[in-house]
Amino acid sequence: MRTTFHLKTLAVAIATLSIASMTNAAGLDRSGQDVTAFFQDGTYAEAVYTYIDADVSGYDSANVNPAQNAYERGNKTGDIAEAYDFFRYGVKTDINDTFSIGLLYDEPFGAAAEYTQSNFVANDDGIVANATTLGGQGVDGLTAGGIATAQDFTAGENTNVEVRSQSLTGILGMKFGANKNFQIYGGPVAQRIESTTKLRGLAYGPATGYTSNSNPDMDYGYIAGIAYSKPEIALKAALTYRSEIDHSIEISETYPIAAILGGASTPEQIAAGGTQVSNYEITTPKSVNFDFQTGINPTTLATAKVRWVPWSDFVITPPLYNEVSKRNYGPDGLNLVEYEDDQWQVELGLAKRVAPALAISGTVGWDSGAGDPTTSLGPVDGYYSVGLGAKYNVTENWAVSAGGKYLWFGDAQGRLPTGKIVGDFQDNDGYIAGVKLSYQGK
Repeated sequence: MRTTFHLKTLAVAIATLSIASMTNAAGLDRSGQDVTAFFQDGTYAEAVYTYIDADVSGYDSANVNPAQNAYERGNKTGDIAEAYDFFRYGVKTDINDTFSIGLLYDEPFGAAAEYTQSNFVANDDGIVANATTLGGQGVDGLTAGGIATAQDFTAGENTNVEVRSQSLTGILGMKFGANKNFQIYGGPVAQRIESTTKLRGLAYGPATGYTSNSNPDMDYGYIAGIAYSKPEIALKAALTYRSEIDHSIEISETYPIAAILGGASTPEQIAAGGTQVSNYEITTPKSVNFDFQTGINPTTLATAKVRWVPWSDFVITPPLYNEVSKRNYGPDGLNLVEYEDDQWQVELGLAKRVAPALAISGTVGWDSGAGDPTTSLGPVDGYYSVGLGAKYNVTENWAVSAGGKYLWFGDAQGRLPTGKIVGDFQDNDGYIAGVKLSYQGK
């Protein structure tokens, strides 16, 4: 006689796995753009808080000549990864046995890094000592014009970057088939993104002092997918595609070397001549998620998640930064941020109901990263992870879940857009903690 794994029996175990299950390190990926709330039975709502604390440290390069790319181990950078947190919300309900609707909020892309020591912090030598490559005048020519005071704007300041985003996804699903086992779903996605970047110190050569502020921009894409379920064995599988989203963003850039090359010689002239406000384009990447679960026995659930993001197609090309770089790097100039590889991520999990109202879960995961060397603003090449979680049903409808994950980051070298290696980062790790409040009713 075939064993039936009723979803009601397993419900206490299912949601323990998704608290901190898809928080990422490749590119700017953060939330994993999870949509599993939409596949819960009946009326469902969740609120999830995730906190990330990573330790990413290494050594800068003792070679600060912008014209030479060879890496020479220098001084310790200290921990450059700032603590980072975000929220995720989801609500879903069935209109009837065919149609379902849902609304999901998450913060899909982000970054938070700051250098507080080493060659990534501005000092009194910054712009002058490194202006030769783009300036073509030599240090003496620049200093004679009074440029030694240009670094007054940034002396003592740290290199740092912060990227924040928010996403709101509406979903309409339609079930079909003899037993309503199949479902197609899709809907619009609204996405908002903003960022700030400061490059400081000898590590960035002539680019030291560069600052950009990208104003918040809202734009739109879509989500589409297909799912299959077999309730008698608690099986659910879903393949979800998210489109690229094109943003046209107003950016304010300050680039002291641009003013120097234009003839400015005092701090006031540099501030006025090295600032530009313009618009540029950023396309956040498309992605594909595969989510799978099945009952192993009446109290145990197995899950698998796979995610692909083509970060190799993603670039950030601020106009002023790009225009100045054309003097030495050809008609196309340089991008501020780019990645070599696409991201692949796999996570496997088990959840076990150990009491009528309590379940525990565990996960193991792997993230391929987006290439090594990579940007100096995020020098990590993927990770391995292990995680634990628990869910307690406070009432028949309300539950609280908590979970954590430990990550071993892949070693990476930090590279400038010019190709110069400016840092080496090894043996780093981090952890993620999350808590979820959920409601489920018929």
